[in-house]
Amino acid sequence: MRLALMAVPAAFFAVFFGYPVVAIVGRGLREGGQWQLGRIGQVLSDPDILQVVWFTLWQAAASTALTLALALPGAYVFARFDFPGKRMLRAVVTVPFVLPTVVVGSAFLALAGRGGVLDEWFGVRLDTSVWAILLAHVFFNYAVVVRTVGGLWSQLDPRQEEAARVLGAGRLTAWRRVTLPALAPSVAAAALIVFLFTFTSFGVIQVLGGPRYATLEVEIYRQTATLLDLPTAAVLTLVQFAAVAALLAVHAWSLRKRESALSLVPAEHTARRPAGAGQWVLLCSVLGVILVLTVVPLLVLVQRAFGGPDGYGLTFFRALAAQSDSATFVVAPVEAVGNSLAYAAVATVIALVVGGSAAAALTLPDTRRRPGGGAFGLAQLVRGFDALLMLPLGTSAVTVGFGFLVALDEPPLDLRSTWILVPLAQALVGVPFVIRTMLPVLRAVDVRLREAAAVLGASPLRAWREVDFPLVRRALVVAAGFAFTVSLGEFGATVFIARPDAPTLPVAVARMLGRAGESYYGQAMALSTILMLVCAGVLLALERVRIDRQGEL
Repeated sequence: MRLALMAVPAAFFAVFFGYPVVAIVGRGLREGGQWQLGRIGQVLSDPDILQVVWFTLWQAAASTALTLALALPGAYVFARFDFPGKRMLRAVVTVPFVLPTVVVGSAFLALAGRGGVLDEWFGVRLDTSVWAILLAHVFFNYAVVVRTVGGLWSQLDPRQEEAARVLGAGRLTAWRRVTLPALAPSVAAAALIVFLFTFTSFGVIQVLGGPRYATLEVEIYRQTATLLDLPTAAVLTLVQFAAVAALLAVHAWSLRKRESALSLVPAEHTARRPAGAGQWVLLCSVLGVILVLTVVPLLVLVQRAFGGPDGYGLTFFRALAAQSDSATFVVAPVEAVGNSLAYAAVATVIALVVGGSAAAALTLPDTRRRPGGGAFGLAQLVRGFDALLMLPLGTSAVTVGFGFLVALDEPPLDLRSTWILVPLAQALVGVPFVIRTMLPVLRAVDVRLREAAAVLGASPLRAWREVDFPLVRRALVVAAGFAFTVSLGEFGATVFIARPDAPTLPVAVARMLGRAGESYYGQAMALSTILMLVCAGVLLALERVRIDRQGEL
């Protein structure tokens, strides 16, 4: 059963991830039919490259730590508190995650750069320091922690912590010994996702880093698109693979040390209105952080979208419906909205099928506990499979995009001229989010429930449908929301494969930002505002569907 479930994601990743990446790396490191492995040592001995590697690692670590420090209180507030506007606010904090990273960088440049809001009002500029990069990463990844950790936190039975306090444990001790161990897998999953996204950061660094700061992703793009040095780009891609593989191995090992069944309850039984001064202060503090780090940058984008040359109005929005007379677009830019929605919907279906199969396979009963020599080998295979599924988040999107162009251009996989290529690329990024969102909840299901169903004659498939599925429906909805919104904002690979007559919103925004002139910049901000509104509407709808059908807050 487990091997059958693993077959679908394994085939998908082999064809649409492994094959394109191997093809582009092989093209960079092969010359005259011979592998040029000596190039690896030459690249890694370059002091400039080593500096890029070091900056990539430490800024990702710092961004992850800062995001966890600021977002974990938010995860608690959304999980345990009931307050007016909660659903709307949860949708708002997720909007930044779907914005193209070039837009995120532009928003913080307008907020904290030369002539920005902070510069005009307080004389403060952050664009010349690494703080703008770190805060932009928090802005981008805040929702990952809130939704991934908060989703599980809202279903933890608070009576367990209350029982520890009745037995004499203090509030902090009870939380540290009861709640924190239960949340550890979810926190680790959120930290892993944040680290991988900041480790491969491109648009934010490109806009805010300037000539002083560059990540591996930025350097791969420079070596590929500017210097046409495919061997160096291939080596840097292998460095990314090595770093990500090591991280995933540590993550898998740590999860095995903490796996346990949890007592889960419906979310509506755990959320309460804040009581006492301490809880109100915490709520207000979280709202303040959301206002400063999430709402203000979004408002800056909206202000730029409506601020036309003749004052505030709809000038830039009207321009989106006009057929461009330049080479920037062959269709009206507004058509990118419909394209993005259609592509994202298909990508979400693919991500749910592939990611759901993988998550179910990874949470079947642990074969390591059964006697026999083959069980250990299968357990090792499953652990390696778990790590493999996260590789797209730690692989250069530039490499994947070029890989699609190089590998998928001849029969039987001649897909370059088909529309399905874009959803496939988007689904590659969405699948890890589906898996990481569902795994903590699936692993928390008491295995004795499955065993009882088996004793009563249920097949493994029926046991999963009758036992697991009712408990993970909420996680499935969250996973669908993540997959859809990530697909809406995917840019790195899509920019290489989206057809000129069918651009996505992120591609359209990037093309606008690449053109000189106030009109193009304003239209880019207008498209970004539309993307924000579409995302907020979709996420709010998901919140309402989840509440109406499952009674959850």
